[in-house]
Amino acid sequence: MIILQQTILIIEDDRKLAGLLSEYVTKYDFHAVVVEDFSRVIETFESCKPDLVLLDVNLPKFDGFYWCRQIRNLSLCPILFISAREHEMDQVMALENGADDYITKPFHYEVVLAKVRSNLRRASGSYAKSLEERTMDAGKIRLYPERYVIQFAGRTAELSQKESLLLEALMDRQSRVVSREQLLDLMWSDGQFIDDNTLNVYITRVRKKLKELGAGDMIETVRGAGYRLNPGGEDR
Repeated sequence: MIILQQTILIIEDDRKLAGLLSEYVTKYDFHAVVVEDFSRVIETFESCKPDLVLLDVNLPKFDGFYWCRQIRNLSLCPILFISAREHEMDQVMALENGADDYITKPFHYEVVLAKVRSNLRRASGSYAKSLEERTMDAGKIRLYPERYVIQFAGRTAELSQKESLLLEALMDRQSRVVSREQLLDLMWSDGQFIDDNTLNVYITRVRKKLKELGAGDMIETVRGAGYRLNPGGEDR
């Protein structure tokens, strides 16, 4: 029986650390690819089609959060940040931009390996869900809630995690009113505080992105009740 090696893409500008990570995962029968040219990160990703990405935050040209978003537009493969930045907001940003885990430096290589194996099991092993990507449709708008992307008439726009949650809730109950309280409860479920003013900001941002795609004003304010998604609003 032939066992295919799983590929790990390492995006780390510390050459020594990148080399050590590559040597370590290779020792445990993974195939490692290290990014050499940081102006060609996506080209390297597409050429090696990795099963998992190890990604630093501080990188030349663009930071890891940027590359995380770009990769999420192409793939649902696990992305694990490895960074010396320990502030909780960096970890929040990593997760909101589509990462699956965040490992702070200095780290034990055994911990990295354990997290690599755990995330690969979830993505493609015994814990895997359906390989078909989940989508939601309302009129001509399509949402990819697992990678925070909306599409309309062949054009796409990226969303933050909170914006995606908001739009998903409205699309799930399209043409019906979703109260502000329901939206606040949903968006506060991960422990990050969301108040009325912050909800207003997210509503405004989603409306703007829909309009920029040419989808019109699909989100209606129902005074005293909440919001309603009207797919027919794209024609206005």
